[in-house]
Amino acid sequence: MRRRGCPLLAGVLLAGVSSCGLTSGSPMVDDVEPGSIGRGKPLEGANLTVTSKEFTEQLILGAIMGIAFQAAGAQVIDRTGIQGSVGAREAVVKGDADASYEYTGTAWITYQGNSKPLPDPRKQWEAVREADLGNGVTWLEPSALNNTYALAMNQANHKKYGTRTLSEVAALAKSDPSAVTLCVEGEFANRTDGLRGMEKAYGMNVAAGNITQMDTGIIYTQTAKGACTYGEVFTTDGRIKSMNLVVMEDDRKFFPNYNAAPMVNTGTLKKWPAIPEVLDPVTAKLDNEVARTLNGKVDVEGEDPHQVALDWMVNEGFVGKR
Repeated sequence: MRRRGCPLLAGVLLAGVSSCGLTSGSPMVDDVEPGSIGRGKPLEGANLTVTSKEFTEQLILGAIMGIAFQAAGAQVIDRTGIQGSVGAREAVVKGDADASYEYTGTAWITYQGNSKPLPDPRKQWEAVREADLGNGVTWLEPSALNNTYALAMNQANHKKYGTRTLSEVAALAKSDPSAVTLCVEGEFANRTDGLRGMEKAYGMNVAAGNITQMDTGIIYTQTAKGACTYGEVFTTDGRIKSMNLVVMEDDRKFFPNYNAAPMVNTGTLKKWPAIPEVLDPVTAKLDNEVARTLNGKVDVEGEDPHQVALDWMVNEGFVGKR
């Protein structure tokens, strides 16, 4: 489960020692120049450390941020790939790193201790931003990229059953119980913001015998094969696109919003107030379709996350290559 945190040892971030802490990092050395961002090099003289969690999407987002900073004139240390959510978060809070892309739902539920997410994505971001100002962290404008839970089906089953929303899946489970079989992770099967909560929110009743628990990667292949009618997926996973799966709309807005947004150490932001003008245009371009494409290049086609990020930044015109 990609949002599960890793506890800090005795509450201390141990750089290069704890598997949850920072490693020593290395300089980013992309030979980039300003494109549509970074003109005038407003971050000239800055030494910034970028961090991220360890899964594909986070590695790509961390690289995107670092490349943007470099184009604007900063020297950047790459400390992406920290195991678990808490280590990357604490690095920014403590100032051991300057910025990362984080998810609003993770902050609201995991870091800030709330149990009930806000269904409106903008209000969720605003609430997270307000709460974190007291923690020495400032959230910049959010993206439309929303890495949350969903159910998906293959094209053959979509043609057969025609469902497009979770309400329609619930109706199908009632009219034809044997038609709704689910492939899910063990954690999703038992989380209040997972299967059980979804069933309650939609009045959906799926028999225990129609639910199979398995590892994440297997869910995608089994769903694509039609071994289960619906599989639990993450909405930005590249395998959705590569396997041509159809994602069911969460029409009652049950699942939390996990919109990616830059999370910046407030002290760093005060010293370098041009950071938002560098990152905001890039963040505004990020959505689920972009994420699926970029994630797929790594997870399906085997490309390097940093190179995928660089190619996208250049192709979008955000940066140029010397």
